[in-house]
Amino acid sequence: MAEETLPETQIEAHNDGFGLARTHRTLPIALLRAREVVMERFRPMLAANDVTEQQWRVMRVLEEAGETDASFLANKACILAPSLTRIMRTLEARGFLQSHRDKTDGRRMLITLTEEGRAFIRELAPQSAEIYASIEEKIGCENIDTLLDQIENLLRALDN
Repeated sequence: MAEETLPETQIEAHNDGFGLARTHRTLPIALLRAREVVMERFRPMLAANDVTEQQWRVMRVLEEAGETDASFLANKACILAPSLTRIMRTLEARGFLQSHRDKTDGRRMLITLTEEGRAFIRELAPQSAEIYASIEEKIGCENIDTLLDQIENLLRALDN
C-alpha cells in the first residue's frame, strides 16, 4: 500500500474546525495501514492453503497456548465471540481442532488443536517464516523489535 500524499495546498488548506489531525498522522489509521501492508504479504499464502486470517490466528494461538477456553482464545486471537463460534465450526470440520466441555465447569468450552492442525501449521511455517524474513530484511530486526516494544507499551498504558 503506497503512501498517498496530498498536494501541499490541500494540506495547508485542511482545517476541519475540530482540531483533528490529518488522518495519515492518527494512531488508529496508521495502525490499520501498517496491518494492511504486513498482511498483504501473508494473504497469498493463506489463500493458497484455504485458510482465512482469522482461522490462522485461532490456530496459531492454540498452537502456542495449548488447550484453552473460548474466552481466552477469542481475546488472544482478536476475534469477537460470535465469529469465533463460526471459525471453530469450520476448523473442526477440517479436522484442525476439537472442543469439549470443561469437566469442572460445564459452561466452559475447552479447545485444542488436533494433530492435523499442528501438522498444517508445521506445513505453512516455512512459508510464513520466509515472508517474515523478507519483512525483517526491508526494515531490520532491530526496528521490528522496537516497534513491537512500543506497541506493547501502548497496550499496557491504555489497558484499563
